[in-house]
Amino acid sequence: MNLQDWILSIMEQLGYLGIAFLMFLDNIFPPIPSEIIMPSAGYSASLGQHTLLGVIIAGCIGSLLAAAVLYWVGYKFKHETIFRFTDQYGKYFFTTTDDVKKALIWFEKHGHRIVFFGRMIPAMRSIISIPAGMSHMPFWKFMLFSSLGTIIWTTFLACVGFFFGENQALMTEIFSQANYIILVIVLVVLMFILYRKYQQKRIVK
Repeated sequence: MNLQDWILSIMEQLGYLGIAFLMFLDNIFPPIPSEIIMPSAGYSASLGQHTLLGVIIAGCIGSLLAAAVLYWVGYKFKHETIFRFTDQYGKYFFTTTDDVKKALIWFEKHGHRIVFFGRMIPAMRSIISIPAGMSHMPFWKFMLFSSLGTIIWTTFLACVGFFFGENQALMTEIFSQANYIILVIVLVVLMFILYRKYQQKRIVK
């Protein structure tokens, strides 16, 4: 049984709870990608097995529960403890200590913007919650921007599966283009932020 067949079997057996569970795993264990989970759930909705709204809500709940757990890990444990854990076990989660350190640096520079956009970038959504906790970002703010990014991304994936689920080639093309678009948007936003900071420094001088 391949990964997609396993995902479909979980959805068939557990319904909305299965979708939430799979999206929880997506955030904890990146090799189980939302790019398969949510389009598959959206496609099942198009066949009348679920409702599109129910699929989106279940996906968001699972994803946000995982984000809250990872935030708590970052908030509760000392930096050295987290780094030792990723040194020893990070390979099983496809995460390295360097990944966490880089995410922490980015987070401290750009804060809530990284949380928002990070929820829509593969792998980043699994990593960014820990630095948010490590930096003691207010939990309500973390969940607010996580929710906004998660709702957008989850809705997009579910709708792609709902409307284009029978055309695998088209779905693959949509995902590849979407990832490029998101990365471009993130770069533009970061460049704008850096430009504003540069202008503010010139004014102060």
